[in-house]
Amino acid sequence: MKRTTFLLFSLLLIITGVISSCKKSNFLSKGNLSFSVDTLVFDTVFTTIGSTTQQFKIYNNEKKTVKIEEIELMGGVNSPFSMNIDGLLGTSLTDIEIEGKDSLFAFIEVTLNVNSQILPMIIEDSIRFRTNGVDQYVKLAVWGQDAYFHYKDINAGTWANDKPHVIYGYAAIDSATTLNIQAGTDIYLHKNAILYNYKGTLNINGSLGNEVTFQGDRLEALYDDVSGQYYGIYFQEARPSVIDYAIIKNGTSGVHLFSRDQSIPGYTLTLTNTIIENNARYGVFIYSGAKVKAENCLITKNGNHALLVLEGGDFFFNHCNLLGYGTGDAATPAVGISNFYNDFTNNVTNIGSINEGKIYNSVIYGNQTSEIVFDTIPDAAITLSFDIRNCLIKRTPEATDNYYLNIFWNNNPLFNDVTTDDYLFPGSSVLNNNANPALSIPTDIKGNPRSFTSPDIGAYELL
Repeated sequence: MKRTTFLLFSLLLIITGVISSCKKSNFLSKGNLSFSVDTLVFDTVFTTIGSTTQQFKIYNNEKKTVKIEEIELMGGVNSPFSMNIDGLLGTSLTDIEIEGKDSLFAFIEVTLNVNSQILPMIIEDSIRFRTNGVDQYVKLAVWGQDAYFHYKDINAGTWANDKPHVIYGYAAIDSATTLNIQAGTDIYLHKNAILYNYKGTLNINGSLGNEVTFQGDRLEALYDDVSGQYYGIYFQEARPSVIDYAIIKNGTSGVHLFSRDQSIPGYTLTLTNTIIENNARYGVFIYSGAKVKAENCLITKNGNHALLVLEGGDFFFNHCNLLGYGTGDAATPAVGISNFYNDFTNNVTNIGSINEGKIYNSVIYGNQTSEIVFDTIPDAAITLSFDIRNCLIKRTPEATDNYYLNIFWNNNPLFNDVTTDDYLFPGSSVLNNNANPALSIPTDIKGNPRSFTSPDIGAYELL
């Protein structure tokens, strides 16, 4: 009897020990966390030493307690941010539990001194939460200079030009509204950010010497010539819009146009006196029926095409430099024209018309053997109309289509220095005096008067 009692007592101790040792693993949730935000944005403008605090919530949506193994401020002690998680301070915290269906508050403070410093327009960090071996992140972002900041907002009226504008996410123009951007406005866009015109009107009204500039929000010299820092300017079924005297550089697609309002016969975009350069993919991308008129434009050093037309659309380029010289992964011509798009997802080919395909008095040149290519599908229901005159074009072999007239094939334009973006040329260049005066326009991209009788090909007039 005593032996039986001893054995039962020993067995009870063993069972109790096992239960005790497994208690936490049995009752802790295997789930992860959720958060009230994915990005905590501080929209305070800092012009002197500044400090502000924001908060978010950390949720345990499970019935069981969840254990957060690690919480780490990724920037560490050098971060301008500091965190307080449920009363605990530090850049690294461990073993914090949240009971089932409960939550914790995270308080985040940021302190900046932007005086006499070169900072990115937006300063970022993140907080890493490791739960059950899985890492989750909440991003932190703070405006780093005195500017107008746009974070997924709708815009109309006129932007002031006394301070830069910074776009984080998107700045949108909504249907049937108008946004005017004045001369001298500097616009900085964060990674993947976009200026998005949805069925509205965008008027960018720069002037000579007081251009409107678009570039990434990193101000360090290292980023001066880095492409792909943001997406670009996007027009979707837009009403007639204008870009005059702008510099659009270092994005992904400088100007991207998708379709147009079929009830409006005019151009979706009139683009004049503008430089579009060093974008990761396209300078001007016309897709699915948009309509563009461009004069006195320099479009150069983009990763793929200076001009791409896909699934149809109309274009009229006059006195423009449509140049290659890009450093993209794909070796592609400066100008690519197609009236179709293969939608492999739905196993269908979409075909569109090109009712106006004009290029006059322009340079199409670069490092490739051929800098212009057409890939079109004829169809009884669509129109293909091209008219290319008085241009210098690099192409091998020379094209024999009857829509080319007075073309200077494969002549080196003798630009002064492509590496420094000096696209002027000597009097010995074939560009000199060979534009068509009947198709010319009065001044060049620099405001210089063109010859009435023998103007020059391209965006620049030789003085």
